[in-house]
Amino acid sequence: MTPPRSPTTDRRTVLAGFATSLGSIGLAGCLNESTESNEDEEGEQNGQDDQESEDPAENASSNGDESSATVHSDYETTDVRITTPDGDDVGEVTAAIADTPTLQRVGLSETEELPEDRGMLFVYEAVDDRTFIMPEMSFGIDIIFADEEGVITGIHHAPEPGPDEDGSEQTYPGRGQYVLEVGYEWTADRGVEEGDRLQFDL
Repeated sequence: MTPPRSPTTDRRTVLAGFATSLGSIGLAGCLNESTESNEDEEGEQNGQDDQESEDPAENASSNGDESSATVHSDYETTDVRITTPDGDDVGEVTAAIADTPTLQRVGLSETEELPEDRGMLFVYEAVDDRTFIMPEMSFGIDIIFADEEGVITGIHHAPEPGPDEDGSEQTYPGRGQYVLEVGYEWTADRGVEEGDRLQFDL
């Protein structure tokens, strides 16, 4: 289940000026911030356990797709739209929210598959340099970095690690306060580019 979240009126009001100068390294599509306090990981159940929710339809996508409904069913979710600078819609996914160090460490590493209409949104307190790597990943993803306003600052296509690789040598650096992970080449198929914007409510 998702760890308790501290009450906040609007996470997007956090000032980017408080960004730490230290870079971050993510494991398996997740991020470990050296400046954040450690949480007790024992007893936390994420990833594959999330797929065993008694009510998987709770977070179903708008099209009611059954396979999508079982992905990250214990996570809070938000609909993420991507728009061009002119405001044209480019694509949309329902994203599981990873906003605690524990959820960010797990990332997508325990997810067996990611439907086309699903993703994961990593939410941090401020803009920072971040590096994601791919250990324990069983599929490729696109990694989208966005600043405090949701403007996309970088996109990586991260293929599934090969049969003799664990993914730890695949590094994908970027800078942002938000990182959206979607299926491999999802962005290329929709023409998503740097300068486009993530639109979501938290």
